[in-house]
Amino acid sequence: MTLEQYAQISNYTTFAATCVLGLALLAYVAEWAFARKVEANAPVMADSDGTVSPSLESADVEPVTDRLSRIGLVLTVLATALMVVSVVTRGLAAQRVPWGNMYEFGLMGITIALIIYLVLVWRHQVQWAGGIVVAFGLVVLGMSLSTYVPAGPLVPALDSHWFIIHVGAVVLAGAFFLVGAAASVLYLIRARAEAKGTVGPVLRRFPAAAVMDKIAYRVNAMAFPLWTFGALIAGPIWAHYAWGRYWGWDPKEVWAFITWVVYAGYLHARATAGWKGRRAAYFCLIGFVTFLFSYYGVNLFGSGLHSYAK
Repeated sequence: MTLEQYAQISNYTTFAATCVLGLALLAYVAEWAFARKVEANAPVMADSDGTVSPSLESADVEPVTDRLSRIGLVLTVLATALMVVSVVTRGLAAQRVPWGNMYEFGLMGITIALIIYLVLVWRHQVQWAGGIVVAFGLVVLGMSLSTYVPAGPLVPALDSHWFIIHVGAVVLAGAFFLVGAAASVLYLIRARAEAKGTVGPVLRRFPAAAVMDKIAYRVNAMAFPLWTFGALIAGPIWAHYAWGRYWGWDPKEVWAFITWVVYAGYLHARATAGWKGRRAAYFCLIGFVTFLFSYYGVNLFGSGLHSYAK
């Protein structure tokens, strides 16, 4: 196959994966909506001893919502497979590692995030996070598609082994950050309902708020060393080889450092001050926002030596 054909396959599979992720999100939303609507409308019956139990219509909700959940998961698996094909063929078309610009960085990041999510589903049954992970994934994928550039060789400043190491570690960290942000969003929703005593049929399908809080913490704890190494160690070393200095307060470098500070504060507060729950979740989401801005906003609104990614 020619390089142009590989590039076309990558573009087609990216488009297909985006559509399949959209369908997966619809399946997850339908799962939640169906559970909420049917149980809300189902009559409640009292047994002879006065015990209140749901009617048969309410009992039928579970198989249907489980079916919708499985459909969403299958579609997520299919979209992940398509993203893997897209990333691999993009690399073959460019004849290099497929993370040389913002577009490729986003494709790789979403692919890894989906793989991490599916591994967590397999190991820890966290399919309840599917809707949020897919929604976040579609947002980041949309950002990436808006920065599309044709496949081609790296510019000289990027043609370095340290660049490959730097971006590879940052992509992995970003994928974990995404999963952690999804768990934090679900924690806030579930915790609010638990506090009000209004945990409905949809939220009952999720683990308790305390469980999601722990998952968010563990995922971010795995991401932080990767971000530290990728952004603050490998990145400056690559910058030295590319531009002759380790650190120059470029906007990209500043926001990468801000992201590190926020997540360092989040983990420190959890470990020493006992910050858990709502405050920790908001802290985590602020960190994810700074990560997204360092990935996309700086290149869209800023300038500097990293402007190659525009």
